[in-house]
Formats: sequence, structure tokens, C-alpha cells
Amino acid sequence: MNISTWLMLATFGGAVIAGSACTQKVADEATAGIATTVDELSAEGSRALDATTAGAAAVIDDTEKAVSATGEAITDGWITTKVHATFVGETLLKESDIDVDTDNHVVTLTGTVGSDAAKARAATIAGDTEGVTRVVNQLVVM
Repeated sequence: MNISTWLMLATFGGAVIAGSACTQKVADEATAGIATTVDELSAEGSRALDATTAGAAAVIDDTEKAVSATGEAITDGWITTKVHATFVGETLLKESDIDVDTDNHVVTLTGTVGSDAAKARAATIAGDTEGVTRVVNQLVVM
């Protein structure tokens, strides 16, 4: 049950108790019903909180597993940046025009390079980058 339902039940119960000229017995029964509903909602909320907490703990565990040697989180954006940065210092890739796309830790290389050696080097750099699970090399030698 969500909060809106709980509020409607509480309002209805309050109206029954406060708004009618009922006997004490009827008021006690209505109050007991509300207390039971509140207890049920509380238990349901606790179960939902426990499930949410467990889910958050699983995400934290997964995130902790995907951390680089320098302590940074390894995301697709992190991988793309790392591959691009490594390409900058490579002599073989100086005249290249390489696009790096990363999706779910799979790197796709597109664009042009000057030689087969440059194409192979780009794929090696991408594949050796921490967090990369696979490289799709679509580079064209010009």
C-alpha cells in the first residue's frame, strides 16, 4: 500500500471516530481496525525498505567491483576517455581520425588510420584499457 492509500484510510477512520455520535464500543472497534491497518502498513513499509536496502547494497557491491586501479569508477565514459587519452601519445596514430564509442564496456573504433599497423595498434590500446570486455575494430586504412 502506498502513502496515499494509508492517508485515505486514516482520514476515513478518523471521520468515523470523531464525526459520528457512536457508542464507545463502536469507537473502540474502529480504532482497533485503524491500528491493525497501520500495523499492516508499517510491516509492508518495512518489507519494502528492506528490499530497497538490499537492492542498494547490490548496486554498491557492483560499483565497488568496477573500480579502476586508481580508484575511479569504470564507466563507459571513463573507458572512452581513457582510450582517447592513450591514442594521443601514439606516434602511429598521429595522422588518424578515430572515433571511440563504448557501450556496456564494449569499445567500437571507427574512422580512418594511415596503416594496418596503426589499425592494429589502436585495437590493442583499446583492448588493453582497464574495463574493456571486447573491441569492435571498424577502422579503415587510408
